[in-house]
Amino acid sequence: MARSNAPFFIVGNERSGTTLLMAILGHHSRLAVPEVAWYYPRFRPYLHTYGDLTRAESFRALVSEMIFGLKTPFFGLDLNPSTIVQELVARTRRNTFGEAYRVILERYADAVQKPRWGEKTPHNLFYVREILEDFPDAKFLNLVRDGRDVAVEQLRSAFGPRNVYAAALIWRRSQSIAERWARTLSRSQWLDVRYEELAREPERVLERVAEFLGEDHEPEVLEFHRGEIARRRAQTRDHRALGGPVSTQYVGIYRQYLSLEEQGVFAAVAADALERAGYEVGVSPRPISGEEAALFLELDARIRAATLDAPEGHVVYESYNDWLADQREERRRRGLWTRDAAPRPFGAEEPLFDWDEEFIAGQRAPRKWKDYFAVKRRYHGTGIVL
Repeated sequence: MARSNAPFFIVGNERSGTTLLMAILGHHSRLAVPEVAWYYPRFRPYLHTYGDLTRAESFRALVSEMIFGLKTPFFGLDLNPSTIVQELVARTRRNTFGEAYRVILERYADAVQKPRWGEKTPHNLFYVREILEDFPDAKFLNLVRDGRDVAVEQLRSAFGPRNVYAAALIWRRSQSIAERWARTLSRSQWLDVRYEELAREPERVLERVAEFLGEDHEPEVLEFHRGEIARRRAQTRDHRALGGPVSTQYVGIYRQYLSLEEQGVFAAVAADALERAGYEVGVSPRPISGEEAALFLELDARIRAATLDAPEGHVVYESYNDWLADQREERRRRGLWTRDAAPRPFGAEEPLFDWDEEFIAGQRAPRKWKDYFAVKRRYHGTGIVL
């Protein structure tokens, strides 16, 4: 087989199986897939805040924040923090975000001694156009999963939406974006990977994934749970399932965990998207008034913020996100950019929430409610930090 080193991106709704596929492909002998970076949502729409990137000082600031803004410092690699930024800058061919991204991912691939890299950030789904501008030969693996199972996983996790209405809105929008790209891109660049099929027939699905990537299928990838990323993730409540082989245990879990009332709420928001994706709705949509919808969204935002520093909460993750936002504001105060000239941060997508920009950038809760509840930042966790 003629191999390609084209970069690949794992996208989809959070809790749709993207982490599972990340761990599986990262166990391939040729593929380097590090922990989630969130580079496109966190940096690509904010490049204007660095000033002129052709200036060495501005470009160095971007690279520095990309590598030091990771929640898992340096992807867990044993690198020298006093020299890593200069090393990365020296490897770039020009002062662009795409080059910074490439050299950081290549540095990880070099460290794990693999020739090809890929990256999993679910919200890269909002930046497919920009990824293709930076990497025209990029390939996309999009996870498709029953939105009600996605909602259950999110509601039971330490992050994500806090009620089924908010979960349904998020799933519907992401599903719609993915459908659009599936129609737009060729079969050589976009592949939908259905979670339920991966769980039931992992060997067959992974053979198809390998063929799409132009790689040999390696049955050993199904031993992913013995790999470093999966073993570390499995120590957390949210990703305990990564400690064992692929299983059908989590297929159809909404029947156990969502009441008929909640299933009706989900159907009211996303029945059409469920049907287009091939899932049977099974219940009648439950009418939702505008007042009730507004309450659902406010409670979602409040609870997200109030539980950030709860046990296994994501306050460390969130603190790094907030730190990056602070750096942007500091550059604005220094006159490097103005809000009037700022481009819209996430393409042509219509906002779902009043804090939509923060949500797409990976924030777990809106700054408004973090300030309201006086959530204190913490940059060092006592447990596993993802």
